[in-house]
Amino acid sequence: MSNRLYCSRGPRGWRPWSTAAACLAAALTALATAPSARAGDAPAWMHSLVNAPLPAHDEKTDAVLLYSEVNITVQSADKIKRLKREAYKILRPGGRSVGLVIAYMNAESKVTSMHGWSIPAQGRDFEVKDKEAVEIAVPDVEGSELVSDARVKALRIPAADPGNIVGYEYEEEIHPFLLQFYWSFQAEYPALEAHYTLQLPAGWEYKASWRNHAEVKPEATGSNSWRWQVRDTKEVRAETAMPPMSEVAGEMIVTLFPPGGAPNRGVSTWNDMGAWFRNLASGRRDASAEIKQKVSAITTSGSQVEKMRALAGFAQHDIRYVAIELGIGGWQPHGASETFAHRYGDCKDKANILSSMLHEIGIESYMVFINTQRGEVGVDTPPSRSFDHAILGIQLPENITDPSLVAVIKHTKYGRILFFDPTNDVVPLGQLPVYLQANFGLLITPDGAELMELPKLPADTNGIRRTAKLTLESNGTLHGEVQEVRVGGAGMWQRMALRSVSRDADKVKPIETLLAHSLANYHISKATVVNFDRPDLPFVYNYSFESMDYGKKAGNLFLVRPRVLGAKGSGFLDTKEPRKYPVEFEGLSRDTDSFEITLPPGYEVDDLPPAVDEEHSFASYHSKSEVNGNVLRFTRTWEIKQLSVPLEKVDELRRLYHVIAGDERNTAVLKPAGTH
Repeated sequence: MSNRLYCSRGPRGWRPWSTAAACLAAALTALATAPSARAGDAPAWMHSLVNAPLPAHDEKTDAVLLYSEVNITVQSADKIKRLKREAYKILRPGGRSVGLVIAYMNAESKVTSMHGWSIPAQGRDFEVKDKEAVEIAVPDVEGSELVSDARVKALRIPAADPGNIVGYEYEEEIHPFLLQFYWSFQAEYPALEAHYTLQLPAGWEYKASWRNHAEVKPEATGSNSWRWQVRDTKEVRAETAMPPMSEVAGEMIVTLFPPGGAPNRGVSTWNDMGAWFRNLASGRRDASAEIKQKVSAITTSGSQVEKMRALAGFAQHDIRYVAIELGIGGWQPHGASETFAHRYGDCKDKANILSSMLHEIGIESYMVFINTQRGEVGVDTPPSRSFDHAILGIQLPENITDPSLVAVIKHTKYGRILFFDPTNDVVPLGQLPVYLQANFGLLITPDGAELMELPKLPADTNGIRRTAKLTLESNGTLHGEVQEVRVGGAGMWQRMALRSVSRDADKVKPIETLLAHSLANYHISKATVVNFDRPDLPFVYNYSFESMDYGKKAGNLFLVRPRVLGAKGSGFLDTKEPRKYPVEFEGLSRDTDSFEITLPPGYEVDDLPPAVDEEHSFASYHSKSEVNGNVLRFTRTWEIKQLSVPLEKVDELRRLYHVIAGDERNTAVLKPAGTH
């Protein structure tokens, strides 16, 4: 069973803090060891930077980008040359990473040459040539392809040390599927100057679209040639829970249009993008006799919804995730009959075969391209291939009103559209993974394509509902039983985390972690997992524990923390530097806790923590401690109501986290019964 949640077509540019980039860099560190140092003069364009002023930076900046240049030379619709140059000055040891040059390659592009140089603060220049570069497949990390033509070429530059300047250049030959290019001129280091040059054949046109930066007009540099320049660009420094890079960093998207059009011309509208894909997918949904026989066999009885569930389950579990993405195969689905025969495929293959099978029971469905990171594509994104995943939009017949089908929107032409991800095999038909909710996808129908926002499911469909019945002994020991019910994303991620675990004893490791973070000492006496293999039902932990010295003696008094387990407070916003970006939550959610503690004989409550009622536009927190007879009861609700907290409300969120943390530390005071 695959643990892949989504496909990937290769990044437009490596994100400095992404897991994939970190794993790739680690793999290349082992392969691309520093070559033997050799003298070799750095080019004049690098030496001109030796005395250049540094862009504005602070004491935490590891390196600065002194110069970058991208030159695009279009020879024809099928052959384009791209030259890239960059030079950095390393300021701190953490900046040594800029001495590792990484160029991404696939069926559309091949690196034809690569060189690197360093200019030490003292001594002679160093040079490394193309023959010392290494070429490897993208490491098998989460998000990479199992079988793909995606590769990287890497070169390590010697003397990448503080005080030195390192630079490189590489050339690519590109045979594009679509005539569109990205210029990402803003990244994790401040940049002094960046240039982009475009040389087109006679009769060609272009369109430049800007994101997160004011439009810059180009300078004409010759016949059908233009040059853009951006100076003094600030760094994008990573923050916890920040928006994706494409939502905050400046970039220009250049779309090319040859005279008279071409099969791989640029896309000027989302409808163009849809037409391009429809041409690729034409005839590939057609059902073979074997598919029709299988559909008949697994839909012999039941309602229409039950038949849909049976077919969805087949696509999720019987079609293994394997990506054979060679050439245009990164975008073109394999034929449904081929996928069925081999019983494997990638995300678009899974969506395509399910669409084929649904068609056989009279239900239409449409491919949806989407990016698994919310914010990578938005209403202001120019028509482009900014997607890494494919799911399905299922047109629901009017007579289907099953309340479990919640991931639905109302389309003006096609009625109710149910969005479903056949690749994610732990989210059942009717629901949608949290990372796809409120995300923008391209719905491709027979007569058009449109960018639309997918549904955002209510907060009560995602979260942890924890209840406990506990007893406090007179010696301070707390023991009892707990049930945790995890729904939506909370259940999905727990199933994903445990799917590779074979021993039942290891499936309760997350409970051990929870108790370790909440209790000074504990012992688990019993623990079971319920509904692990039933994604259509809530994921449940049932466990019993004992914690010695939970109640603390203070003279003749007992101090007891009503909030026994789980932490909702967070300190990630407590930084010296002011926050620069909004805070992004994964999804709407509602967590509830209910802890009942039976008090030891001879004791009664003398003082209770105050109730907390915090209501904000983006989140709410309510807690209450109360006594009923000899039972101390603590209840609370933590709800995330918005997916994003704007920058002007981040301080409000920080204060809310502080209130929650304080509430979690509060104690109730017990005294001997009958005392004053």
